[in-house]
Amino acid sequence: MIIQSERVWLYGSFFPAHITVANGKIIDINVGLIADADYDFGLRRIVPGFIDMHAHGGWNYDTNEDDAAGLRRWLSHLPQEGVTAFCPTTVTDDHPILLAALRNIAHVMHHPSAGAEILGIHLEGPFLNPLYRGAQPEKAIRQASLTDFAAYEQAAEGQIIAVTLAPEMDPGHTLTRYCKEKNIIVSMGHSDASFEQALEATGNGASSVTHVYNGMAKYVNREPGLLGAAWQLDGLYGELIADGIFVSLVSAAHLFHAKNDDYIIMISDSMKAKGEAPGRYMFGGEPMILGEDGATRRENGVLVGSTLQLNRGLYNMVERAMVPFSSALKSCTINPARLLGIDDRKGKLQRGYDADIVVLEDNYQVNTTFCKGEITWSIN
Repeated sequence: MIIQSERVWLYGSFFPAHITVANGKIIDINVGLIADADYDFGLRRIVPGFIDMHAHGGWNYDTNEDDAAGLRRWLSHLPQEGVTAFCPTTVTDDHPILLAALRNIAHVMHHPSAGAEILGIHLEGPFLNPLYRGAQPEKAIRQASLTDFAAYEQAAEGQIIAVTLAPEMDPGHTLTRYCKEKNIIVSMGHSDASFEQALEATGNGASSVTHVYNGMAKYVNREPGLLGAAWQLDGLYGELIADGIFVSLVSAAHLFHAKNDDYIIMISDSMKAKGEAPGRYMFGGEPMILGEDGATRRENGVLVGSTLQLNRGLYNMVERAMVPFSSALKSCTINPARLLGIDDRKGKLQRGYDADIVVLEDNYQVNTTFCKGEITWSIN
């Protein structure tokens, strides 16, 4: 199968090119157009598939639910926004609920269906600081425990790929060190950590900051905290909710100015209300309200999560925050692939990589999505 366009994203620029795909892989890329391509997308932009490494649900499914059909429904919808791979992300909850949720995701991973690929599980909590819990249920928050984490690993059948924790809730960085040894990403979040605590956690294996600006102390000139670490430390990744609600567009642009753009990761942080009509839903055992602006909030007004689609996040960063297209695109393609350790097969259009390909209209609407060479979404 040959896919072509006047604008194929190759090494930081658009070029006329055609891509040959077979057995789910890109087997050849050639500059220029040919007469007998199977799919000719004209002037539409062809870019790598998007990767969302922090998402809690969508289409009336919550990752904490023991619901295989719901998870499959969610992953089947993700290609509509150009997402070809993702990490279902749990939230703090009672031990039995988390164990059942992890078993459910592992089961679906062993029996994949059409749609976005599950790369692994992102465990957000329960090892968080109650001061910055946000919408995470306080009753289930606790200090980091190797015993608890071992139970989660067993339930997940070894599929945990990332964990968000507050470094000050991990005495001696015991869990951080353990995860580092097992190549599990440790991301610092929902934390009151000082800059020094964040620096020390990074030295012991933490490699990312969860949703920068959210779930952490405000930056103060004499107390830069975790936010200061996210800005300052080279090689430390930082997630960004790119909906313009959780983080102002000015602050989003500041992050791109402050950090090397190889280390910023766009996330949706989406909830089960994504894809649904505004109204009342449940999250973490507590009610939340989906407003007309696309954000979900507790009844007291506390933000819970977004319903962002990553193609709209790309639009927000480029057209509203005025971030260069190349920087914004990296944040949802090669950067998460690199952090997740899969940049040898995902994150760019290159021979030998998975044929995860997105075709974008000029208004950032997704025209067509290929997941490993199969069309999983088409506007036509």
